[in-house]
Amino acid sequence: MSTTTPPPDPHRRPQGMRLSLLTRWTALVATLVTVGILIAQGLSHVLPDRPLLVLGLCLLCVLPLAIITIRAQFHHMLSLFRALTGTVTSYQDGDFSFSLHWPQNDELRDLVDAHNALGDVLRQQRLELVQRELLLYTMVQNTPVAMLLVSGGGKGVASSGAVVYANIAARQLLDQGRKLEGQRLDTILARVSPALSEALARGGDGLFTTTGTGAGTGSGTGSGDEAEEEVYHLARRSFQLNGRRHELLLLRQLTMELRRQEVQTWKKVIRVISHELNNSLAPLTSLAHSGAELVRRGQTERLPRILATIEERTRHLETFILGYARFAKLPTPRLAMQHWTPFLAALGEQIVFRVTGALPPEPCAFDPAQLEQALLNLVRNAHESGSPPDQVTLEVRRQQDLVRIDVHDRGPGMSDTVLTNALVPFYSTKRSGTGLGLALAREIIEAHGGRITLSNRDGGGLTVTLMLRSV
Repeated sequence: MSTTTPPPDPHRRPQGMRLSLLTRWTALVATLVTVGILIAQGLSHVLPDRPLLVLGLCLLCVLPLAIITIRAQFHHMLSLFRALTGTVTSYQDGDFSFSLHWPQNDELRDLVDAHNALGDVLRQQRLELVQRELLLYTMVQNTPVAMLLVSGGGKGVASSGAVVYANIAARQLLDQGRKLEGQRLDTILARVSPALSEALARGGDGLFTTTGTGAGTGSGTGSGDEAEEEVYHLARRSFQLNGRRHELLLLRQLTMELRRQEVQTWKKVIRVISHELNNSLAPLTSLAHSGAELVRRGQTERLPRILATIEERTRHLETFILGYARFAKLPTPRLAMQHWTPFLAALGEQIVFRVTGALPPEPCAFDPAQLEQALLNLVRNAHESGSPPDQVTLEVRRQQDLVRIDVHDRGPGMSDTVLTNALVPFYSTKRSGTGLGLALAREIIEAHGGRITLSNRDGGGLTVTLMLRSV
């Protein structure tokens, strides 16, 4: 195992020549005592009968010499202590550019070396911190998300506080690139789109739409590109900083992203509809041609079967188109208080399932027609998964202020990829599926202010969970 040896310090004497403070002061005291003894011996020969006078004269000779010598020694030490005090004060002010030097090879030299080493560490840490702050500042300033930090104003920070920080995107969005720091947010909001003010007044995160050239303009009266709608997402977070409440506002433009998603969705819709129409119309064309040939030949005994097939394919196409229409025209739910027992009894007359557990006795507010449609889709999917019919179950439980509805089956479950995409409209693993069953259920539940999740069961099968507000 190799070790590295630090380079020698050119200012430090070898360890064998080290002279500690105790040794130096002991030598100084011994020297002064020796001088005093010599002076006393010399005076005792001159004044043998006057010991007190000899002692007084000895002190008069030694004491000034001792004071001068000790003062000379303390002068350098006091200068070092004053320098240490000054550098510590500089460290407190964030200035780490100072270092000290002590020529003696003693304990004070060790203190000075440790002090200089501490300054080097603090200086390096300060440099790294400045570099990180510069990197963070550059990133925040150049991010396309508009960022506003607002301070003061109690509960109404977002409307009555002062802007502490605004990045380039925020300045361009709200005041044509001018500085926003120091201005009151309500003053800025008076100059921008009313949609942004309304979004801030609502509280929480959310989307809002403006008409014009951006969130920093008015309603807009132009035509063409100037009158196009712009969609923004507002996110806000509150926190305490230096004992005061602050709020961070983030504004992100989503127009282009939503347009790209819209184009991709339309392309997918067109592909699905085109595929389904081709699958239905091609057989219909062939069957119609075959029926015409049979009539021409007078062989009408096969016509009923051909007409039945045409009717079946036509009804399938009609069901497919109605499913899309229902998904596109989902109305706002009409909430009404409903009891679970009669609601599930009516649902059981349309499709087979088994209720497990006790139903909540309290009624719940939901649109019965829409929730019935959602549960029909989920139970039908459970049966189509290949689950035994008696293993398709429905459970309703109350959890605090929520109602949880679980639809269980014992089919094969779903892979991770299918779980990720199952709720996406038009996504289906079935050859004849439209991909709208789970998507329609999701739209219905989210329109009720709830949410839907899918998870695989232990032992096989799938659980679809609906969470609704109880009131």
